[in-house]
Amino acid sequence: MNIEKKLQQLKSRYEELSVALSDPAIYDSPKKLTEVTREHSSLKEIVEEYHQWKSIQQQIEGNQEIIEANEDPELTEMARMELDELKKQMSALEESIRMNLIPKDPEDSKNAIVEIRAGTGGDEAAIFAGNLFEMYRKYADDRKWSMELMDVHPSEKGGYKDIVFKLEGVDVFAEMKYESGVHRVQRVPETESQGRVHTSAATVAVLPEAEEVDVQIHPSDLEFEAYRASGAGGQHVNTTDSAVRIRHIPSGVVVTCQQERSQHKNRDKAMAMLRSKLYEHELEQKLKERADARKKQVSTGDRSAKIRTYNFPQGRLTDHRIGLTLYNLDAIIKGDLSEVIKALRVQDNLERMEELAGQM
Repeated sequence: MNIEKKLQQLKSRYEELSVALSDPAIYDSPKKLTEVTREHSSLKEIVEEYHQWKSIQQQIEGNQEIIEANEDPELTEMARMELDELKKQMSALEESIRMNLIPKDPEDSKNAIVEIRAGTGGDEAAIFAGNLFEMYRKYADDRKWSMELMDVHPSEKGGYKDIVFKLEGVDVFAEMKYESGVHRVQRVPETESQGRVHTSAATVAVLPEAEEVDVQIHPSDLEFEAYRASGAGGQHVNTTDSAVRIRHIPSGVVVTCQQERSQHKNRDKAMAMLRSKLYEHELEQKLKERADARKKQVSTGDRSAKIRTYNFPQGRLTDHRIGLTLYNLDAIIKGDLSEVIKALRVQDNLERMEELAGQM
């Protein structure tokens, strides 16, 4: 890989985007502004690394000239010692640059639609689904992402039978995509009087938010149904048929939304969920093709795969995909997911870097 040539190309692109952002006309198109801002932000780190790379390269060349000239023994020895340190810095920097040069998935910059559904375990599974939702909500707050509820079905004893929400911000899907799969919890349920440890589960699905241009949906392929929304304990129950259910006939996919009091707003949210679900089918094929070329598949997206266990008696979290075990479960369940997601992203990048090297 010709690092310098690639870095120069990215630097030129970064400068083009900087010029575009300085043009007042771009603020007339919010969508274009968002796209340019995201790309500009994604290139900032690697451009800064490029400047460091150029600086260290110049220092290495200067020291090599002093060593070759060998005019002053003391100065030559200092240059030789400094050269060794500069080469170590260059090696570490180039490793970081190689990581950042790995082509990003186009979906990584998208917002995410997250579904959490209670699995095996009855009431305890619903409570755990609620714990996962709170964990993601606090993580989103920490990342300065915005959250919008799209569909909620509470459980009578706490938590949720299922809950769907959208996360919006910078590179949301790039981080959240690793959360797709079965999350298992081991603990003594609040509803258990005997003090026995139970195992329950909840399923998480993370979909990239699809724009209308990503998925073509024909109106004739849709069935709409309006119905009266319901709420836990009789609260927030609409007296009009504002809730919406949409069925995509060719695929059989069904989505519902009852969060808003307006049928029109519920319909818009339901259509956003439907587009993302249909887009997901296309992504699954891409992920399968990538998985076939790898020894592992970190960002599997397979909802049936058990990806993580939360063991409360031992305060332990285990991510089964990469063999990661941490003993700070209390902090993690309160939203401190950064160490877990960083480890998954690093492993994913390593696999992609190996894949890229094999193609060169």
